[in-house]
Amino acid sequence: MNSMPVYINNRFVRNEEARLHISDLSMQRGYAVFDFFRTLDGRALFMNDHLDRFYSSAQALHLKIRQTREELSAVIHELIKQSGLPEVGIRLMLTGGYSSDSYKTADPNLVISCNPVTVAGNKDFEKGLSVITYNHQRELPHVKTINYQTALWLQPLLKEKQADDVLYYKDNFVTEFPRSNVFIVTREKKLITPAANMLYGITRKKVLSLAAEIMQVEEKPVTLIELMDADEVFLTSTTKKILPVIKINDRVISGGKPGGYTTMLYEKFLQLEKSSAHLVSL
Repeated sequence: MNSMPVYINNRFVRNEEARLHISDLSMQRGYAVFDFFRTLDGRALFMNDHLDRFYSSAQALHLKIRQTREELSAVIHELIKQSGLPEVGIRLMLTGGYSSDSYKTADPNLVISCNPVTVAGNKDFEKGLSVITYNHQRELPHVKTINYQTALWLQPLLKEKQADDVLYYKDNFVTEFPRSNVFIVTREKKLITPAANMLYGITRKKVLSLAAEIMQVEEKPVTLIELMDADEVFLTSTTKKILPVIKINDRVISGGKPGGYTTMLYEKFLQLEKSSAHLVSL
């Protein structure tokens, strides 16, 4: 991979030059927040939404971002320019800082990286996903932290079950995938997504708006029974966009292929991406 630009604490360096001291709380305690978004045709997609969430996550963990939104935007645009690539992933991370005792927070460290990104395409959409359910609730689910411990720990189980991802639930209510939001289309053709105990995804936000144009939409608790009884199930995320879930545990969903509403929303979202990139360029 070509050497890519990184912004770390007010200076631009290359990937191989970026360093944090081992006393940083991101390493000592896993204490940090991040956000991630993509570019399309060299232009940032939904950047303002992601910056809103990044600032919100930082505030929730009592970490102060010293840079203004305008300064961060300028840094991001410079990173995209330096990358020379039309499609990259931008990752912003704010850490707990270099702690004197590995417990107290200090001045946060800001790292913004820019690297090639792999996104789901039409073949991934047509193939769909096989998932399993798992009883787990993330800590501080409304905050985008770097803590993915359970998701990583479950990788051997996913391999054993030949599953693509794990869907969390708690007290018989579905919450989220480790890196994605979940939606169901009921037998009554209503689109429902969980309303609490999960991260409010940016793609989720866009899909809710798009779906409201063609069907009834509701944010509310979703039970495991409702999930398994759904006509269609799909997930949303920055890199996966919209992907149909065609199997949950041992149950086949939507005949094992993308459902009609999932397909319509996928096509509408692809159009939204293109128009959003065009608007950024004007």
